[in-house]
Amino acid sequence: MALPNIVSLFSGAGGLDCGYHEAGFPVVLAVDSSEAAIKTHKRNFPRTTSIAADLVELGPAGVLQHLEELLEPGESIGVIGGPPCQGFSRANTGSDASDPRNKLPLLYLEIVEALQKRYDVQFVLFENVLGIRDTKHAIVFKGILSKFNEIGLTAGVEEYSALDFGVAQTRNRVIISGFSDPEVAAVFAPAKIPRRNLTVHAAIGSLPEPAYFSRDLKPEDIPHHPNHWTMRPVSQRFADPGGVTKGGRSFRRLAWGKPSPTVAYGHREIHVHPDGRRRLSIFESMLLQGFPPEFVLEGTLSAQVEQVSNAVPPPLAAALAEATSKALAAVAESGSSSVVIA
Repeated sequence: MALPNIVSLFSGAGGLDCGYHEAGFPVVLAVDSSEAAIKTHKRNFPRTTSIAADLVELGPAGVLQHLEELLEPGESIGVIGGPPCQGFSRANTGSDASDPRNKLPLLYLEIVEALQKRYDVQFVLFENVLGIRDTKHAIVFKGILSKFNEIGLTAGVEEYSALDFGVAQTRNRVIISGFSDPEVAAVFAPAKIPRRNLTVHAAIGSLPEPAYFSRDLKPEDIPHHPNHWTMRPVSQRFADPGGVTKGGRSFRRLAWGKPSPTVAYGHREIHVHPDGRRRLSIFESMLLQGFPPEFVLEGTLSAQVEQVSNAVPPPLAAALAEATSKALAAVAESGSSSVVIA
């Protein structure tokens, strides 16, 4: 069975795309407003048409226009993505139900609705923070689920922990999925794996020291991997005999024998390396997100920080993609509503 083509909206660097690509889905179009993220996407997905554009401005008609050059009418597609979640984030203590970013999931589904008129949209999936289900966002969340139903998609809402998919990070996220065939929705079940050796040491303990950022830093001066660089320590906390010990969000020091806290960094708030003497490198953060070692982020240091923070861990994405593929195949082969996937 040929797998549906993937349209990735709010793609970022491509963490979710990485999983679907690995599972054999052709990623035909990716759209994100970040120039740096799209530069990253082009580097890592050279066969994909990757476009830097604001989806609010591009709108459904703009997405359709780009797809006209890539797919024939009636072809099967799946739509994946991660609408920006800052408006729902619990870390954003000033989050408000009226935040304009909270409208982006509905824009996402409006684009899906437009795509349905020209293509066979078999599934839709997007990731968001746990806060999207909080009481103060109840009206928006109910509106999202209502829109799934309105456009003929059977919706499912599940919370997933990155730890259950082999990622050494305590990252919990909500995945909302929708399938045009209710039977496929009924058997969509990402497979978890046992939590074994999910520590910071297992993920990054063998790496050499990174390069430190400077304006004249050249790619050839960065050891091991193009993203193995970090900010030069300037705070006196790094100079203490024991390194950074306590420091809240801005100076959160990782422990070798535990998973990393959620990789979600603000400006210059990258977690502190377990030795307490510096912050993590971008590459170390990528490995804690589960990115494959060959994946490379483009852009400035701050752009790379944003990309790695916003990404869906690729191993979680791969489990979602594999579950999608299995569910579609099982229903296609059996034609029965009694399909069960072990």
